[in-house]
Amino acid sequence: MLQRKQIPSYILSILAIGLTGGLYFGCAKQDTNSPVTAQTPPPPSYQEIVQPAEVRPLPGQLDTVPMFNSNSPEWVKTPGILLSTFPGNGKKVPSAHLNFPFQGRFDVFVHHQTHTPKDLQTFYLGVILHNPTSTPVTVNVLQAASYLTQDAPYIKLPTYVENPNNTVYAGPGDRAGTDVLQGKRQANFPDKIVIPPNSSRMLMNLPTPVRNLEKPINGRSAIIRLQSSGKVYAASLTMFAPKDAAGKDRAPTLEEWQNLLDTSGLAMPRDKAPSPPEQKGGQLIYGRVAGVASGSLWKAQITDSAGSKDLTLPQPEKPISYPISTLRGGQLGTGQNQTAKMLVRYPDTAYEAHGNYAVEYNLTLPLYNPTNQQKTVTLTLETPLKEDRLSKAGLRFRKPSQDFPFFRGTVRLSYKDEAGKPVTRYVHLWHKTGQVLEPLLTLTMPANSRNNLRVDLIYPPDSTPPQVLTLKTLK
Repeated sequence: MLQRKQIPSYILSILAIGLTGGLYFGCAKQDTNSPVTAQTPPPPSYQEIVQPAEVRPLPGQLDTVPMFNSNSPEWVKTPGILLSTFPGNGKKVPSAHLNFPFQGRFDVFVHHQTHTPKDLQTFYLGVILHNPTSTPVTVNVLQAASYLTQDAPYIKLPTYVENPNNTVYAGPGDRAGTDVLQGKRQANFPDKIVIPPNSSRMLMNLPTPVRNLEKPINGRSAIIRLQSSGKVYAASLTMFAPKDAAGKDRAPTLEEWQNLLDTSGLAMPRDKAPSPPEQKGGQLIYGRVAGVASGSLWKAQITDSAGSKDLTLPQPEKPISYPISTLRGGQLGTGQNQTAKMLVRYPDTAYEAHGNYAVEYNLTLPLYNPTNQQKTVTLTLETPLKEDRLSKAGLRFRKPSQDFPFFRGTVRLSYKDEAGKPVTRYVHLWHKTGQVLEPLLTLTMPANSRNNLRVDLIYPPDSTPPQVLTLKTLK
């Protein structure tokens, strides 16, 4: 396991750009009356590199599995409701409830942080499920993982590290996503929950402590896949740890969570409101997500065309790229917005689930070498400079790259090696925006051969879109 040294989250919040920085927070307006503004700006201190590539829209589409997406407010200071899909009737603050029932397959994604809470108290994060029907409902927990920032700190890592046992990670969402990708269910989650008629049960009831940390900052991420036999409502909530008879922290009870749900409003402080979809020009603010998004899986067979069964190797020096997690303002010339749409949301939160956090991409590339010569092909998952329309004849990168990591997560690769033996690898990626990367995978393909390459990833909550999957044939 790699040596770890925690970087405080508050520093990362200051450094962060993209979704959590330059596109999320406002920029200071320049004073045009100041004589300082008359100075000539310095030339760029980097070399821009344009990678000629045919950028194609990613085939396939999101499924319709709803995702309970609780990510606003990101920084929690007060107890309250984070996200409730319960009906508002009978509740003290009806506007805090979105009235959206789940049934069958649905996912839960939760990510919240706290910084120096009052008296350094421990916040608990709870997810409650309610059966409003007159018959018992069984909720099967298919996969589930939750981690604290202190258990998966945001650290700098090498660009590529083999990660078969999920011992390499840089953030709680990164670590939780790899667990779920590998089909795991943590021991503190049951395999199923049986909810009696007109009753509630806790899916999650976990602490986010800050006391005794070097900096009183911590957070928790969770990704959970569920299958319900009947209608259920869900809510994520936060409260300070109650005290036991000895004055020590204890986990809140179901009744305490239920009382908070019935009587509280939304947790504070609220995040910055997003730019409306109809906005033309000006600063684009995505906001944070709190609601139910439509889609948890993007499955695609990437071929030459809709009627083809093969993906023919590109001509040398003419790579092809397929964007991952495109969004408004970052479609890389494809005109494709892959972002999950919101089925319900709070008015001051994101209009779309930008970034597709916790969404799985399941991509198959049926590679075909139609020539009479052996060919070497490379595959790279990389982050070009973000553009909606391409300003140059290809994707833009730079040396040196920008400082902040834009992708930190694990990718599963499945293919046949040169001996024809099936191979499955988990590789952790940590790279920056605009970084020129060595290939993630290099394959040698004999003349007139095929190799069914699969690329699977759960889009890491600690990353910033969009990325591209680039296929290149070497000379």
